[in-house]
Amino acid sequence: MAWTPSRRSILHPDSGMVHGVSSEITPPEVYAQRRQWLKAASSLGAGTLFSALGAEAGWAQGVAPQPAKRPGKLAALPGARSTVAGAHVADKWTSYDDVTHYNNFYEFGTDKSDPAAYASSLKPRPWALSIEGEVGKPLKLGLDELLKLGAMEERIYRLRCVEGWSMVIPWVGYGLATLLQRAQPTSRAKYVDFVSLADPQQMPGVRSGVLDWPYVESLRIDEAMHPLTLLAFGLYGEVLPNQNGAPLRLVVPWKYGFKSAKSIVTIRLSEKPATPSWVKANPGEYGYYSNVNPRVDHPRWSQATERRIGEGGLFAPRRPTQMFNGYEAQVGALYAGMDLRKFF
Repeated sequence: MAWTPSRRSILHPDSGMVHGVSSEITPPEVYAQRRQWLKAASSLGAGTLFSALGAEAGWAQGVAPQPAKRPGKLAALPGARSTVAGAHVADKWTSYDDVTHYNNFYEFGTDKSDPAAYASSLKPRPWALSIEGEVGKPLKLGLDELLKLGAMEERIYRLRCVEGWSMVIPWVGYGLATLLQRAQPTSRAKYVDFVSLADPQQMPGVRSGVLDWPYVESLRIDEAMHPLTLLAFGLYGEVLPNQNGAPLRLVVPWKYGFKSAKSIVTIRLSEKPATPSWVKANPGEYGYYSNVNPRVDHPRWSQATERRIGEGGLFAPRRPTQMFNGYEAQVGALYAGMDLRKFF
């Protein structure tokens, strides 16, 4: 299937960049249903109506979700329950179908449905990951070596997109620190940069000019070595689907989702950071840190609330966004004394 830019992608007049916000555009069939829904809802009191919506959305507090069955779509990748503080949030899990069919992965297109539609062309095997730069022991490891490097853990993390939507995903992997320690970072290693695959034969979106490929992200080394920073190889007890960043990706749960680079081929430790792709594309809208912060809005929308995917559709109440996506107790000390408006 040939890839073409989505007709519903929006070209921002200031930057000229395509910004995939099709999730916020109401399809005609949904609009028709809305009129019927409002008519039926008019017979309910407001309290009854929103109480029902909240119950449907699973907003009960303090109740851990029941583990879901393995989807049976891909090879199994079980993980033991993690003992890392903060690694298991009690929120209801986002469905496997939503997690795998509502994605930002611009290497396959700018619409949310494009990764699932076009990522079958990605070849997650054979795969090699290089760890280089300010390290005492440069490494180049194949996927099987990487899978055996650390004990697989299941971690239930919130994911918050900069666009104002969120998910809860059961990932499988191990702490990134496990890998970085093997490479023996030197005293000059202050930052860790991540480079994703950019193969136009496998990734049709790379043939577009949406970003300056390859996709690059970067963390301070203390962020990269934090126990919550995950090198993920799977989700829902199976290996990663292509559209979710196969065969390995970063997951940094207290930062906006674009900080978690997918389909990584190079990790480079350096004295000075690389410029992340979205910072390079539009530094006025995307900062180096990109920590989830409800008090610092995106220039074009508020970050105070979020829409949880799978919870009641268009009419579900929006959730208040939590500082550091709810991981402040674990990561707040990393930014002690910093002006989080200046260093956004």
